[in-house]
Amino acid sequence: SSAWAWGSNRNGRLGDGAMTNRPLPVLDTALTSPSGVAAGFQHSLGLASDGSVWAWGNNGSGRLGDGGTSSRIVPAKLARISGVSAIAAGNAHSVALKSDGTVWAWGSNSFGQLGLAGRAARWTPTQIPGLINVTAIAAGGDFTLALKSDGTVWSWGANAYGQLGDGTTITRTTPAQVGGLADISAIDAGNYHALALREDGAVLAWGRNHAGQIGDGTTTNRLTAVTLAALGGVSAISAGGDHSLALKTDGTVRAWGSNSSGELGDGTLTMRKTPVQPTGLTGVAAISAGASHSLARKSTGTVWAWGSNTVGQLGDGTTTMRKTPAQTSGLTRVTTIAAGFQHSLAVKAA
Repeated sequence: SSAWAWGSNRNGRLGDGAMTNRPLPVLDTALTSPSGVAAGFQHSLGLASDGSVWAWGNNGSGRLGDGGTSSRIVPAKLARISGVSAIAAGNAHSVALKSDGTVWAWGSNSFGQLGLAGRAARWTPTQIPGLINVTAIAAGGDFTLALKSDGTVWSWGANAYGQLGDGTTITRTTPAQVGGLADISAIDAGNYHALALREDGAVLAWGRNHAGQIGDGTTTNRLTAVTLAALGGVSAISAGGDHSLALKTDGTVRAWGSNSSGELGDGTLTMRKTPVQPTGLTGVAAISAGASHSLARKSTGTVWAWGSNTVGQLGDGTTTMRKTPAQTSGLTRVTTIAAGFQHSLAVKAA
């Protein structure tokens, strides 16, 4: 397998050894046998098939986890963590889930997003005490979510807009259970809002809603989870900057929230407070929402992108905004996609 990146390369977040923006996908030669990728605000993470974690890009607050704060323009393996099964990258923090169900975090901790009871940054991976039996993680702007094997969701970090879903706007520096959520199968975190997928295919959302990113037909912030009545039969979810995506079991996508850069893919720039269908997009197997762009991987292994393209984050060789999905150039056999602030990552099968 191989890792590919495109878009903004500020601080070296594309990992190709340069800091030149790339409107077409480039190969990350340093990352061998990747199985997963995560794109943050200005940094990137890679997960190798041996359970090792790799990091590159901006290293402010120690978000790369290598013990320093110097940016890296090529992926570097983290010495102090192994046996990892999933990774997540936030605004300035990073999270890893180990195969034993424990969660480790590093980077900025200004809002308690590392879950370590204080607000001191960590420059190397540090285990979150008392958090066990976790099956999935998500890193938002400055908050973090964890899904446990019993179907409950836990949250910590910034909470100004209710993104922790606990009914308050109080910052939490340790994990607390999100009320009213049960039988959850997937989670994701956007800049200031969060999504959860229930085992029956229903979608729940909470947090900031100024652009309709909750999808409940209002622009009222939600301090606790609301169920999207108009949306069912969903198999995957992704939360972006101020927009949200859902993948239905029939391979079609739904999108809602901010659309100022065409990130909903419906051919308009109109904000949507309820889900709409991106134009002409079918046969989708995976989705990823960035700050103001969106990615989809089709079951055929091709990548499609739409929304903001100011620095080439759509990977079509241009910097032209796309209001409907267009194919990313030259990528086939793709297994994993990740959309960040202004950059995109993908893993391609060998």
